[in-house]
Order: sequence, then C-alpha cells, then structure tokens
Amino acid sequence: MSNISVVLIEDHDLSRIGLCAALKQYQDVEVIDNAANGNDGLQKVKTHQPDIALIDIGLPDIDGIEVTQKLKQYQADNPDFKTKVLMLTMHDSEDAVMAAFAAGADSYSLKDVSMDNLVQAIRNTHEGNAWIDPAIARIVLKQAQSTKVTSTSTSTSSPQASEDNDTQAITAVAEEYQQLIETYPLTDRELEVLELIVAGCSNAEISEKLYITVGTVKTHVCHILNKLCADDRTQAAVRALRAGLVK
Repeated sequence: MSNISVVLIEDHDLSRIGLCAALKQYQDVEVIDNAANGNDGLQKVKTHQPDIALIDIGLPDIDGIEVTQKLKQYQADNPDFKTKVLMLTMHDSEDAVMAAFAAGADSYSLKDVSMDNLVQAIRNTHEGNAWIDPAIARIVLKQAQSTKVTSTSTSTSSPQASEDNDTQAITAVAEEYQQLIETYPLTDRELEVLELIVAGCSNAEISEKLYITVGTVKTHVCHILNKLCADDRTQAAVRALRAGLVK
C-alpha cells in the first residue's frame, strides 16, 4: 500500500517544521513538499499533485481560502487532478470558520487538533470521506440556524429586507434542500449515521459506534446520499450542516 502524499502549506516556520517532523512518525503519510505562502504552495500542489493538500487558512499573501478556491477551479478544468484539500482553521474566530467552510475544501480540522486526529483526518479525506471537526460543525450549524431565524424575522418587515436576505448563501442552501428533506425524510438511524459522517467517521467507525455491520452502514449511507441528492459523503455532510439536519 502506497503512502498518502501530502503538500503542507503553513507560513509559521516552527509550525511547518514541527508538522513535517510529526507526520514523519506515521508510516502511511509522506510530506513530499511544503510551502510558507499561498502562491508558492499553490504551484507546488499543481506540480506534485499530492493526495492531500494540507492548507492553513492564514497565509501572508493569498490566504488558504483563496488557495482552496483556486485549486477547486483548477480541478474543474483538469479532471485528472485528484488532490483533496484539508483546511486547517482556528475555532476562536467564527468568521474564519464560516469562510473556510464556504471555500469548498474536502475536509476541515482545527489547528490545535492532536496529531493522531489530524492523521485520521488525512486518512479519512484520502479515502473520500468528509472530515469536519465537531467544533467547526457546531459553529456552522449555529450560524446556519441563526441566519435562518434572521431571514424569517426580517422578511416580514419590508420587500427590501427580503431581497437582502436572498443573497445569504447559507439560508439559500438551507431553503433549497428543505423541500427535498420534507419529501424524503431521513429515518432516525439515518440521522445517526449522518451525524457520524459529519464528524468524519469512516464506515468501520460508524459500524462500531452504532453496533451494526459495515454492510448495513453502507446501505444507510447509500440511502442518505440518495435522499440528499449528494454525489459523495462530503457533499452530504455539507448539505446536512447547511440544512440543519445534524444536532
């Protein structure tokens, strides 16, 4: 089995050196290159096409959000480009979390996460599963619910207020899938599985936590994807958060 190749983009020298050294302790992860700014990192990711681009949100030139957006656009133009993005952000800034979430990364982790959890996030992302740190999920869900309440309260005040709220992306997404969710409601068990998907759990981990077989987990995941019209687990997790499905 080949190693998971990683390009790390982190502007703080000590953090970058420390992460590179720490990741070397894991036999299945290989940091093939690193960069101290967004533009350099963007070019290195395009050149090496690693399995994972590990990107810090705060960079000195173009930030991690713009790097992610540029990589996703590059991927849209180059279907053979398979690099997945794992965004690192801080949980003490709600604006930063929301911006990172909106950037379209494949997974999201806090910067102060333990190395074991970071490596698990790398592994899960490489396997095609979404890793969304529970703290980030809570902030996104709270903001989505708050935005929805604000939209409801202001839409009755004036036509202009309604127009303004129509421009809020999170509200629009929540409303877009509300009818879908009402038409094809998720069962209690599917909601349990969905919460664990959002938390970044693999099928095996979901199986262990819910005391069901991996085959049953796969069936539930298939039903969830169909009901949410999602192409993959990452898309399902994003839609679940924006529609307020997770607790």
